[in-house]
Amino acid sequence: MPGRRSRPQAPALEPPAQWHRVLTLLADMSLFIGTRGIWTSAASHRPAVAAVISVCYVSILVCGVLTLSVRTTRALVRLDLAVLLTAVVLVLCGWVMMHDGGDEAVLTAQAARELVAGHTVYGRPWPFLFHGPNVALTPTFYGGYDFTYGYPPLTTLLSAPLLWIGHQGAAASAVGTVSLLTGTVVLWRMLPVPWRSAATLCCLGFGFLPNYARLGYPAITGLALLMPVVVRFPRIGRGGRLGRAGIARAVCLGAACAAQQLPWFVTPFLLAAVYAVRRGELGPRRAALVLLRFTGIAALVWLLINTYFVVQDPGAWLEGIALPLTQGAVLHGQGLVDISLYLTGGSDRLDWYGHASLLLAAALLALFVLFVRRLGPAATALPWCAFYLATRSQDGYYLMMTPLWLAAAITAPAAEFAGAWQPRPRPFTGRRRRAALAAASALLVVPAAASAVLAATGTPPLRMAVVEARGVSGRTLSRLTVRVTNTGDTALTPHFMLTRGQGMARYWTRIEGPATVAAHTTAKLVLRPPSGYWTLPGKDVEVRLRAFTAEPQTLSTIHVTLPPLW
Repeated sequence: MPGRRSRPQAPALEPPAQWHRVLTLLADMSLFIGTRGIWTSAASHRPAVAAVISVCYVSILVCGVLTLSVRTTRALVRLDLAVLLTAVVLVLCGWVMMHDGGDEAVLTAQAARELVAGHTVYGRPWPFLFHGPNVALTPTFYGGYDFTYGYPPLTTLLSAPLLWIGHQGAAASAVGTVSLLTGTVVLWRMLPVPWRSAATLCCLGFGFLPNYARLGYPAITGLALLMPVVVRFPRIGRGGRLGRAGIARAVCLGAACAAQQLPWFVTPFLLAAVYAVRRGELGPRRAALVLLRFTGIAALVWLLINTYFVVQDPGAWLEGIALPLTQGAVLHGQGLVDISLYLTGGSDRLDWYGHASLLLAAALLALFVLFVRRLGPAATALPWCAFYLATRSQDGYYLMMTPLWLAAAITAPAAEFAGAWQPRPRPFTGRRRRAALAAASALLVVPAAASAVLAATGTPPLRMAVVEARGVSGRTLSRLTVRVTNTGDTALTPHFMLTRGQGMARYWTRIEGPATVAAHTTAKLVLRPPSGYWTLPGKDVEVRLRAFTAEPQTLSTIHVTLPPLW
């Protein structure tokens, strides 16, 4: 008797791939990160929120068990959705507990208040905002602080209708959190079904992006708008037509560039990739037309969002949106500048860190165009390498854009760039083309590397020594007398601060001594803490006296030991 034929199972009823099961499990496990801290705070102040978080713990546990035991792909897909919903609830609970925001949120909310009142937003200092515990100051080489709004206006426009939510930066914090949640859901929906939990894991699971969203970083809004742009970006304009999807992506790109400056740096790489892929498919003329239409729509959206502020005060608007590039903020971050900050005691060539960063950005873009078939999938990660050489190289510039890396890795593989056009001038087409390309690549990077070496090997221009220290008590410092010798050939105007461990602090006030120290001269200066006294840290904490100058940008640092006051 012949055996009965079994019907082929529908894909949704087949056993899920093991890697899909593991990915869902990792996303579920990642929800534990940071959740206990929020629950602890909620249990003391908002028991209802703590109860919701406790229910989320149940969801995490149940999802974990089911992820390991379900037998069909359909069931695992539903668990992907359950993990996402649990993550969304946890992010909202975190916002309820912590929504005052940081300095970006406070500045954005104040800009929204000024906008509603009909006042100008850009170029107006608001020093009264910078007194809260979570509101950080941005010291500049000029001896002061930047109290003005320095971001494109989209986040301000979105925050204006939400000012009723609360004081400080609550409105901007809400915009950041809603933007992150919306972007995550959109990315989750656009990714191939088995990969969806990767969006939950990367955007909401680790905890760092929800924290940046709660702090009100405008970059989070830019990130959310870039997510749909990056998904399958090599297919933009396929066949010579943008279509509704291409137009929507162009609108999102323009809006992202109107939200924060970080999208500006990834945009040239995305546009170069789109042109290269379309040129390989359509030829130069039709590819240029596709790129022109796409870029034109994005530029129009960007301009429309900025129009009110351009008309109101074009000079202040231009200075405001370019402020992070021109404000002269002091060194900060986890990049190459740490050599001058913590290892060598300073440098008299700090300007070259900025030059190195710009040169590296240009070199990376040129390399990307030359080798787009190989580097195309890295379009969303490559731009941030330039920030490692910048004077402001904090890790937030990298990690806030990591969901874009994920989107490109899943939806823009190397196969999408196999037929992309790569420029090959005549010197790169002969027998020795590989050697010529290698030499050209090295030459592109050499200027950035040379600039970075020049900055890192600079020497501190000021030789300093603490002559006298006075305190109002054994643990509090009220006066510091410093002998300063200018070893360079240029007169310098130093601004001093005393720092504990890593990071910057407030500038001290000069109450005696010259403001400018002439070349090859020595001066004695008396400094006072900004609040009148400075509490000494424990013996294990590094204390450094730093002197910044603006023209040229220099840093001189010494370790301070004050035996009478320890």
